[in-house]
Amino acid sequence: MNKTAPIIPRYTDAEHAPAWRRALAEAVTRPAELLALLNLPEEPAAESTADAFGLRVPRGFIARMHPGDRRDPLLLQVLPDAIECQAVAGYLADPLGEAAAMAAPGLLHKYRGRALLTLTGACGIHCRYCFRRHYPYAEANPSGQHWDQALAYLAADPSLHEIILSGGDPLSLPDERLAERVAELAAIPHLRRLRIHSRLPVVLPERITDELLDWLTGSRLRPVLVVHANHPREIDADVRDGLRRLGAAGIPVLNQSVLLRGINDAADTLCALSEALFEAGVLPYYLHQLDHVQGAAHFAVDDARARALFKEIRSRLPGYLVPRLVREQAGEPAKTPL
Repeated sequence: MNKTAPIIPRYTDAEHAPAWRRALAEAVTRPAELLALLNLPEEPAAESTADAFGLRVPRGFIARMHPGDRRDPLLLQVLPDAIECQAVAGYLADPLGEAAAMAAPGLLHKYRGRALLTLTGACGIHCRYCFRRHYPYAEANPSGQHWDQALAYLAADPSLHEIILSGGDPLSLPDERLAERVAELAAIPHLRRLRIHSRLPVVLPERITDELLDWLTGSRLRPVLVVHANHPREIDADVRDGLRRLGAAGIPVLNQSVLLRGINDAADTLCALSEALFEAGVLPYYLHQLDHVQGAAHFAVDDARARALFKEIRSRLPGYLVPRLVREQAGEPAKTPL
């Protein structure tokens, strides 16, 4: 039975905007303020690095960091570092070959049976290891006439059964716009599933609203949400409650992490993350080896170390709590298990 998209209220001013949009607007965007909030000294190099790839971090995420700890694993994910500006052989602006996989502006068709839309370049948080930190969002934007082009491509390929919304972060867009987009996608009869990749439920749990749940569950397309947490301290009580709301609404929630040096490259940390995810109703999905994007080489963990960690967590956790250790490689038909 087909479902119609719910009516989502439109907000015309900041005063009446949902709490998550106000929190997003109040995110910290300068290193000096972030460091001051954590009782850490200013770092001029962080300021200049942020000019090249901006800082953005919600205040609620900052509240989970430990004041005075420059090596806090949550802080290291977001604080600009001058080392990002060093060129490293093999680290590229487009490490996954996404330009070659672009079937229409903002529409990536890399794998059989599914395609991905980069709906926006906006994110609730700027992770320093982001594989799309150099992505040409201005040109690769499926809006206006490009949206019709993307819909036409999807409609013309009956082998496509799943559409993935990504970005940026698709949940940084208003619910009314997302509901409209999803209704148009649901009109393509051979599409069956709607997968959304988002970090917002973790870094900004206020984003899990009644309106979000309404349009996610009101579509003909079967929804799946893939969130992104790298460290167990990212999952506090508010995040856990929000993720459980998604599960209670019947939405499967999976997590993908990135293996990051100095942040989560320890078996105790990875095991604790899987346990915290399960307590929140989320199943571990992927543990990614770092994509070789320019500016992120200092986060890399070598394959031998990654395999040793995977072997240890597999010996300590039940199978359903062990994420798959993978690498994504340009031109390959699927992710490569390690």
